[in-house]
Amino acid sequence: MLTGERAVSRTGLDAVALKPAECDVRRALDVPLSTVAVDYEGREHLPDADVLAEIAADKTVRLTVPVRADGFDPLGDDSLWASIPPAVHTVLVAGHSAYLSDDERRRAVAPRLQAARERAPEAWVGTEGVERLALAAGGPQYELLSRSTPRDVCALRAAGFDGEVALYAPTVLSDDADTVLDAVGAYAARRRPVARALPDGAPTDATATGRAREVLSAAVSDYALVGSPDEVRERIRDLKDAGVDTVVGYPARGLDEFRG
Repeated sequence: MLTGERAVSRTGLDAVALKPAECDVRRALDVPLSTVAVDYEGREHLPDADVLAEIAADKTVRLTVPVRADGFDPLGDDSLWASIPPAVHTVLVAGHSAYLSDDERRRAVAPRLQAARERAPEAWVGTEGVERLALAAGGPQYELLSRSTPRDVCALRAAGFDGEVALYAPTVLSDDADTVLDAVGAYAARRRPVARALPDGAPTDATATGRAREVLSAAVSDYALVGSPDEVRERIRDLKDAGVDTVVGYPARGLDEFRG
């Protein structure tokens, strides 16, 4: 299997997604992809403005902004908006409940998405859990890869949506079944159809056997980009043929797999 720069350059990925709780986001400068999406994992992990500006001097940077969170709430405490460097673009999301307080979770999403879109009209809009609200807010739609993605995007295009569609997908550049399950088995298991199909209490990594392994082995290809660089490239080509514009890969085995 190819690794490093040579591998990721062959996949056709447009961008890399980084989780700042996992790594120094400045390591994105070593990744041979022109766009970096920085996930939000709580205020304590928000990269410093000078770090974001350093990366933005070399690459396109998109910072995830949870519109219900204090500091980013366009209808309340918006004190962190001013700290985003001018060169950094945003991804507007409702916000994962794990990174929000009880009060923040109770805040209405729709008016905040709309207000944030007025503030950042070129921002991507994350659709997870709020698909209809995201579409109503307009702008580039940022989707999670799923089994129905090609069909959904084709339907969106057929209905007349001509805006940008970006796609987020955990990525594993390996065709070894155990490696793939260790990297993204648990992620796939959290998707509702997969959770329903799994036996209760079954492991979700390479130790899975029987029915659990059968379900997970099928599911990881639905919810992640897995396989050799050439296989991933073919999958991305199919997604783009369906109408996806930009594919963002999250290095599920760690950033070293994407670096030169």
